[in-house]
Amino acid sequence: MAPMTAEPRSLVLASASPARLNLLRQAGLAPHVIVSGFDEDALQADSPSELALALAEAKAGVVAGLEEAAGALVIGCDSVLELDGEALGKPADAEEATARWKSMRGRAGVLRTGHCVIDTANGRRVSATASTTVRFGEPTDAEVAAYVASGEPLHVAGAFTLDGLSAPFIDGIDGDPGNVIGLSMPLLRSLLGELGVSITDLWA
Repeated sequence: MAPMTAEPRSLVLASASPARLNLLRQAGLAPHVIVSGFDEDALQADSPSELALALAEAKAGVVAGLEEAAGALVIGCDSVLELDGEALGKPADAEEATARWKSMRGRAGVLRTGHCVIDTANGRRVSATASTTVRFGEPTDAEVAAYVASGEPLHVAGAFTLDGLSAPFIDGIDGDPGNVIGLSMPLLRSLLGELGVSITDLWA
């Protein structure tokens, strides 16, 4: 492993997710946001875990190639919910969100978030997927309808949030809660370490 460096580095989040940005800020980091604009439908993979990782790598790769990211550490993430072996991203519309929630009630799925960190100073990249089991409660049809009407599930992978309006409908999780919200801080620390960067050196 490369020696740890204490030099302050610029950090870029290649994601439009407010939840990911908030997680990083709460952990003392101050990333710039550059959205990749990558077409998520352009990629296919053999498993939900591989899909989440491939999307994270693609988004980080696009942003790392931009002039405004030169010299920075670029973080790309993407999340999917695995249920019955299928990768579920953001629902297409309210009807799909409603059907999704009715199928998830009383069951457990696995939230898989791909993470990719690229050091644009030397071109090195590391990536991995974090997985957290989510146990869904049993909201009534009326509660599901009210939640879908809020609009929140249309903007998030799996049609739910752990830190938002659907929190009362999640009975529990097994694993890292940050991963479900959008980014695993322990995994990020590990990936940065592989690049020879201590996360404490990135504190703002």
